[in-house]
Amino acid sequence: MALKKKLSTRKNIAKSLRKAQGKKVKKTAKKVVKKVAKKRVLKKKSIKSKPVLKKPVLKKKAAKKSAKVGGNLVGLVTHYFPHVQAAVIKLKKPVTNGDTLKIKGHTTDLTQIVASMQIDRVEIQTGKKGDEIGLQVATRVRQGDKVYKI
Repeated sequence: MALKKKLSTRKNIAKSLRKAQGKKVKKTAKKVVKKVAKKRVLKKKSIKSKPVLKKPVLKKKAAKKSAKVGGNLVGLVTHYFPHVQAAVIKLKKPVTNGDTLKIKGHTTDLTQIVASMQIDRVEIQTGKKGDEIGLQVATRVRQGDKVYKI
């Protein structure tokens, strides 16, 4: 106890001397030390796996052509006019009056004899390759339907 009093009095005397000289008095505060628990880092064990075998590359088979519906592909429907029930067909092969055509699509299956064809509202007897003909049809056809000659 006596030692503590002597130390405390020495500190007080030192403080008072500093105040008298005009020096700033440093306050000593206890530093709070936080103890941080160190995280344990687990080392991953390296697992030796079997080497991956490469599979042999298979060649892709050529895409099968769509099965013929019962004739030669003559053209495709490019447009349909519902008021006059007429289809516009882009021809890939020639067509004449009297030929039997089958129009096949996702929802369409129609077989019909060609009664009349037109190009720009002019009657024609035969349509050549590359022509876009107008053809009167019995039921609705859709764009993209395929036209076959039977």
